[in-house]
Amino acid sequence: MYTFLTVQDWADYELLDTGNFEKLERFGKYILARPEPQAIWDKSLAQSEWDRSAQAVFKKEKGSTEKGLWLLKKGMPEQWFIQYQYGQMDLRFRLGLSSFKHVGIFPEQAPNWRFIYEQARQLKTSQPKILNMFAYTGGASLAARAAGADVTHLDAVKAVNYWARENMEASNLTDIRWIVEDAMKFARREVKRGNKYQGLILDPPAYGRGPNGEKWQLEDELNELFKLCGQLLDPTDNLCLINLYSLGFSALILENLVKQNFQLAGSGFQELGELYLQDHNARKLPLGTFYRFSTGSKT
Repeated sequence: MYTFLTVQDWADYELLDTGNFEKLERFGKYILARPEPQAIWDKSLAQSEWDRSAQAVFKKEKGSTEKGLWLLKKGMPEQWFIQYQYGQMDLRFRLGLSSFKHVGIFPEQAPNWRFIYEQARQLKTSQPKILNMFAYTGGASLAARAAGADVTHLDAVKAVNYWARENMEASNLTDIRWIVEDAMKFARREVKRGNKYQGLILDPPAYGRGPNGEKWQLEDELNELFKLCGQLLDPTDNLCLINLYSLGFSALILENLVKQNFQLAGSGFQELGELYLQDHNARKLPLGTFYRFSTGSKT
């Protein structure tokens, strides 16, 4: 089943407007304007309204596609917290203005946090082991831990692991295992050890580097990564979530890789689709494809 998923009922987040390769967003009390390569249409609001509303605006450095700086209005902090609640899950995230336009959270992932929280609680294993790879600042790790899972958070960048730990503590959670490691090296080692996980969360970037300079290129590494993960996932009691953000990757590629490498016969729930955010003028901003499955049922 092909599904489109978006944010619902999140008091601390809104996508206000999109267009001209930018997006205008509210995170808690603060409104930010930053680049968005897929917003190729015109803005709904006048530029004067953007200028009036935005308390922080990201400007790219000349000649750079990603790096830049934030222009801040008076009273705009460089760090602040927002909250996300669903059921008994109550998460807090520390946001910050990075030099690569990111703020420490990808709000389109909120439907996946719900999936992780719901499905982890359905697993038969009393304290399921869940591995979150390319885990960034830990939204998925927090959702899994809030559901009672034994969580391993893996990211190659030490600084974002510290950031994720701040989010864990702010959310009144404990005992997530933090690993700074190249994802492929870790996965190969875990397969050799014969380790199994009841949950896998994969959110690989298009490109990147490991802690020791290891190169990651999505199209070169993804097939092997899926083969390894197929061996790591418990075939009888599991949940799995995979996100792809790369603009050139069709959801059909993701579907083929999943069906080739994972045992899906016992899965009670499978879903392939796209994540998007909708602005106040009902334009849908596409933000990646996903495949998720579990041995539980859809709730």
